[in-house]
Amino acid sequence: MSTQRRHTRVHTIATATVAALVTLALPGCTAASDEAPAPSAPGSSTTAARPAEAAPTPTPTPSPTPTPSYPLSTAPRTIPAVREHVPARGPGWKPTPDARVVVAPDDTAALSDEAQLLAGELNIGYGKSAAPRAGDVELSLDAGAAGGPESYTLDVKDGRVRINGPDQAGVFYGTRTLKQAVKSAGSAPEGTVRDAPAKPQRGLNLDIARKFYTPDWIEDRLREMADLKLNQLGLHFSDDQAFRIQSDTHPEIVSTPHLTKAQVREINALAARLHITVVPEIDSPGHLGAVLRAHPDLQLRDTQGRAVKGAVDISNPASAKLVDELLREYIPLFPGGAWHLGADEYQALVYRDPQASFPQLARAAQQRYGPSARVQDLATGWLNDRAAVVRPSGKALKAWNDGFFAGGVTSAAKDIQVEYWTGKENGARPPLEYLREGRKLVNLNDEYLYYVLGQPNQFTYPTGQRIYEQWTPLVLRGTTPVPASYGPQILGGRLAIWSDLAGAQTQAQVAAGIQAPLAALSQKVWDARTPQLPWVDFKALADRL
Repeated sequence: MSTQRRHTRVHTIATATVAALVTLALPGCTAASDEAPAPSAPGSSTTAARPAEAAPTPTPTPSPTPTPSYPLSTAPRTIPAVREHVPARGPGWKPTPDARVVVAPDDTAALSDEAQLLAGELNIGYGKSAAPRAGDVELSLDAGAAGGPESYTLDVKDGRVRINGPDQAGVFYGTRTLKQAVKSAGSAPEGTVRDAPAKPQRGLNLDIARKFYTPDWIEDRLREMADLKLNQLGLHFSDDQAFRIQSDTHPEIVSTPHLTKAQVREINALAARLHITVVPEIDSPGHLGAVLRAHPDLQLRDTQGRAVKGAVDISNPASAKLVDELLREYIPLFPGGAWHLGADEYQALVYRDPQASFPQLARAAQQRYGPSARVQDLATGWLNDRAAVVRPSGKALKAWNDGFFAGGVTSAAKDIQVEYWTGKENGARPPLEYLREGRKLVNLNDEYLYYVLGQPNQFTYPTGQRIYEQWTPLVLRGTTPVPASYGPQILGGRLAIWSDLAGAQTQAQVAAGIQAPLAALSQKVWDARTPQLPWVDFKALADRL
C-alpha cells in the first residue's frame, strides 16, 4: 500500500468517526429539522407563515450494554493437577451468599455427605432435594459415565457448577478440585474438567507401633490425604516395641498408650466418609516382640538357646493360634477392603544355614512339604495360612516383598499383592522377578518414599522435590524404572512413616515433614506423566493450598 493511499484512508476513517460521534452527541437532530423552511429576507412585508406545531422530541434509545468479552479459561490450579481441562469463555464460578450445593434427587442418599462437606468448606448453603438454580453447585451420579472408577467431570457454565461421576469417590474428588480451585484463585474457571487417577492405590503408611499418634493427629492426616485425592491409609499397629490397639481376646499384649476400639471405629468412619480405606497390619511371623513379652513360650530360639528378635516359633501350633485369634478379632473392626499380613524380616532366615540353626523349623517344613523343603517353605506356608484366615472376609491381601521367596517347593498365594519396599533384605529380589511371575505390586520404594524418624541405617528424610522430579510408580527399587509395559501390574504407591527412633520428631514435626513429599506423591500416582509445573511453582501452590 502506498503512503498516499494510506493517508487518504486514514483521513476518510477519521472523518467518518467524527461524524458518528456528532450523531451520537446530538440525538435530537432529525431529517425533518434539516428540511425546515428558510427565514424571510430582511425588510420583506410578507407575513411569515405560522410554523407547524413542533413534533415531540423522541426519547433517546439507550446504548446497549456490551456483552463482556472473556479470554479462554485455563485449567484450575490444584494438587494433584487435573488431567484434562477443556477451556471456555465465561466468568467462571465463585461462591456467593445465595449459592448452594444441591444433589440430584435420586442421589441424595449417596451424596449428601459430600454435599454437606463441600457446603461447609465453601461457606455456602446446602439445598437438600432442591432444584438447582443460578449460582449453585450440583452433584450427581451416573453409573454409565465414561472414565472408570474414581473419575469425574466438572462443568462450569452459565454461572453454575455440575460435578458428575460414576461413583461416590469420583464425585467427591470433583468437590476437592472445586474446593482447591476456589482456594487457589478465588473462583473455578469456565470450562470442563475430565479427571481420573492413573493408579487405584494412593496413600500413606503410618507406623503407630513404635510411636503413638493421637486419634486427632491421624484424623488430620486423613483430611489432608482426602484433599490430595489419596485413598489408602496403612496402619502398622503391632511391632517389637508395642501393640497399639485395644484387644479383647489378648489384653495382655496391649501397650500404653493405645487406641481404643471406639477410637478406631471413629477413625474408620471418618476415612469412609473421605473415601479412604484403612489397611491394618499385624506383622508376622516377625516383628512380634510386643506379643512375645507376654508369651515368651512362643519365642523362636536357635540351637544355642538364643532368642531371635521379634520372631515367633512357626513350628509351634500355639503361635499360629494366637495370631489367628488376633486376626479374627480385628477383621470386623476394619471394614475397609484390604488387609496387610506383614511377612517381612523373619530373622530366622538371615542365618547362614537356617536348617542347621533351627532344626525344629526344618523338621516341620519337611513334614508338611516333603524331604526337600526348607525353612523358607515353612515361612511361606505361614503366610498362606494367615491369608486363608483373612480371605473369607473378601479383603484384598498384602505382604511385604521380602516375604515372597523363590526356589522353594511352595510359593505364596497368587492373590497376595506385593508391597515392594526393598531389594536389600534377605529374600528380597529385584522387582522384575515379581512382575514376571504376574504378581501385582504396590510401590513403597525405600529410596524415595521412606520417612524414617531419626534417619537411622542411612535413611534420609525424603524430599518432595526429589519425588516430584525423579520418582514414578515404575521406580520400584533404587532409581531405575522397570519397563513401562509392566505399568498395569503396579497398583500405585504410598509414602511410609516409620517411627524407628520415636523421639526424633514430635507429631507436629512429622506432619510438617511429610507435607511436601505427600503432595508430590499425590501428583505422581494421580498422573504419572511429567508434571507441567516446575517444582518451585508446585511447592508454592502446595503452600497456598
